[in-house]
Amino acid sequence: MNSGELFPEFLLLLLSTEGNECIKANAESCGDCIQVGAKCGWCTDTKFLKQGEPTSARCDDMESLRKRGCVAAKIENPRGSQKTLRNKPVTNRKKGGEKLKPEDITQIQPQKLSLSLRSGEPQTIDLKFKRAEDYPIDLYYLMDLSYSMKDDLENVKNLGTSLMLEMSKITSDFRIGFGSFVEKTVMPYISTTPAKLLNPCTGDQNCTSPFSYKNVLKLTSNGQRFNTLVGQQQISGNLDSPEGGFDAIMQVAVCGEHIGWRNVTRLLVFSTDAGFHFAGDGKLGGIVLPNDGKCHLENDMYTMSHHYDYPSIAHLVQKLSDNNIQTIFAVTEEFQPVYKELKNLIPKSAVGTLSANSSNVINLIIDAYNSLSSEVILENSKLPEGVTITYQSHCKNGVVSVGEDGRKCSNISIGDEVYFSINITALGCPKQGKTETLKIRPLGFTEEVEIRLSFICDCECQKEGIVRKDLCHNGNGTFECGACRCNKGRIGRECECRKDEVSSEDLDRNCRKDNGTDLCSNNGECVCGKCECKKRDNPEEYYSGKYCECDNFNCDRSNNKLCGGHGRCECRVCICDANYTGSACDCSLDTSTCLASNNQICNGRGLCECGTCRCTDPKFQGPTCEICPTCPGVCTEHKACVQCRAFGTGEKKDTCEQDCNYFTLVKVKDRDKLPQPVQAFPLMHCKERDANDCWFYYTYAVNNYTEVHVVETLECPAGPDIIPIVAGVVAGIVLIGLALLLIWKLLMIIHDRREFAKFEKEKMNAKWDTGENPIYKSAVTTVVNPKYEGK
Repeated sequence: MNSGELFPEFLLLLLSTEGNECIKANAESCGDCIQVGAKCGWCTDTKFLKQGEPTSARCDDMESLRKRGCVAAKIENPRGSQKTLRNKPVTNRKKGGEKLKPEDITQIQPQKLSLSLRSGEPQTIDLKFKRAEDYPIDLYYLMDLSYSMKDDLENVKNLGTSLMLEMSKITSDFRIGFGSFVEKTVMPYISTTPAKLLNPCTGDQNCTSPFSYKNVLKLTSNGQRFNTLVGQQQISGNLDSPEGGFDAIMQVAVCGEHIGWRNVTRLLVFSTDAGFHFAGDGKLGGIVLPNDGKCHLENDMYTMSHHYDYPSIAHLVQKLSDNNIQTIFAVTEEFQPVYKELKNLIPKSAVGTLSANSSNVINLIIDAYNSLSSEVILENSKLPEGVTITYQSHCKNGVVSVGEDGRKCSNISIGDEVYFSINITALGCPKQGKTETLKIRPLGFTEEVEIRLSFICDCECQKEGIVRKDLCHNGNGTFECGACRCNKGRIGRECECRKDEVSSEDLDRNCRKDNGTDLCSNNGECVCGKCECKKRDNPEEYYSGKYCECDNFNCDRSNNKLCGGHGRCECRVCICDANYTGSACDCSLDTSTCLASNNQICNGRGLCECGTCRCTDPKFQGPTCEICPTCPGVCTEHKACVQCRAFGTGEKKDTCEQDCNYFTLVKVKDRDKLPQPVQAFPLMHCKERDANDCWFYYTYAVNNYTEVHVVETLECPAGPDIIPIVAGVVAGIVLIGLALLLIWKLLMIIHDRREFAKFEKEKMNAKWDTGENPIYKSAVTTVVNPKYEGK
């Protein structure tokens, strides 16, 4: 077999086994093996390894281990598991029903699980989320009190009771708070002249001193108190257009005790008609220290605005998310594009258009709350090293999403249930410890799912390891999981060598066959004087033998199959199955396929070789040497069937389908298109006549199957054609008449020419007298007119 025939199968085999991670890992212990991937197992059978195979050959995929003779009971292949530790059902209560504390309301289930992770094996957990009815809400109104918001303050003064009334339609447990901000109290944000520090406004306007952020009212359920305290607030002023709102948002997020946040839905309404300063802008005022993200409220005033820079957007996102705060930006039309871009960076936030005097603020808050609460987005805490997570959401109306969209569901109404399938996969064991904690929670909610992760890093059989002098070379290793696990600095299947003596010349001599030059036949490495054969990418292929001189994949092939598919390859020699022989096991000893219809082998005219007849009589052919296409009478024998198949006539036209379906018919246009005899197979040319005296031509040949080529038109004798005969007679008569006329005309011409010549001759011979006659008088008389003058 040539290399061209071998290559396609070799390439296919290589592609199918490419990247066998279990083999490539060269795992020296069971623990190392199971961390390679979920398909890898470790054979603990002490007699499993063949001569020349290294210890790492015990690690292979499950199917290959079984094929190599390792029974299931001897294979270490631990699997991951999961256990639910707390599974409190989601709350099903109606508004006005039983009064529950916020911590007693459950919207996500289960709440706590433990997962045991095997490397490469995903564990799937299913979460259910149900939006509870009458869920408590805390709302903090943070307002810009720069001078441009003067008319807005008048409308906000009555916000408390009005908003309480509207929110009572959503929840019976609602609290509201109020805070205000202006700007950092340093140049160039405000004027630092003493007069401007007392009253930053111009003219006779009475304004309060500038400040960065002030917590006016802690969260309360007393709407009237909100109205009273807000009514006492005064407008302030600053120099530049952007405001210091980010300082205020940071303090509201991190000063939970001062604000009074509960573990319920937390809403922050940020109201302004200007842009914002962010990290780096503080340098204009000589402030270079980055914002530390900590609470700095004293007497409800932010006291470190002159010390720390504005927070960055990413810093705000982190703190808002950590504290489960959902932000509503109530801004004027002019700054809508800016805050919409900011909304895209802050999860669980919304933007509403604030009228010029904030008269629509209640409707804005209600609409934004409905938009935020109708969407649930899951987020997880920082993943441990080597752990991945994927989400799949099952939302309303059968909508299924994966990837980043798999984290969220939209258009959720109160009482709706949605589900999430979460796959958690470990890609190895963490360096620090074997347990980690992962938390998953819906953004904007305080509830979370706690998942304790433990990692399967060792096999059970490793716990049974023993130190045995007779197995691991005087105790230089621990016998565990069917093999020696060598101590540090030792090597070899039985830990018999030190690492510094692995490649000495004396030991290498034991790895050369017949004192040759090749170590381990170039198919392995000499370790401690013993050959450890190389491993192949295909787990079913391996080298073996004391010198790695044998393999099970370099035997002869037939039909692109090793040993013809009828034997096994041992040390590069095919061991054939019963009834097969040959170097590639491609010769069958079964003679049943050679029996002819007379029960003779090859019809007595050939030899049965490898299940196929070889005809010794050149006249005969076919699978059993029964066909003789060139024998006398072949044409006559098949005439009737060819006639009925090709022309629908003849003796067998009524039984043609039953009697004449034993050959393949091919029609050709003329006799030149009929195939010609070749040496490869005999072919008979036939010419037969039908009942109408018409001839038809065909060839009969047998080459694996019977094939007949026939000329598609009959060759019939033609009758006399009257018209040509009559036309020929008429034409003949006309031609004869013309010929006679031409002859007559020619004779007449000859005769006339002779007579004319005779006349000319006589004329030449005649003599005439040319003298004048004396008695001749002219008949002409001339008369002259005397009067004629010549005019």
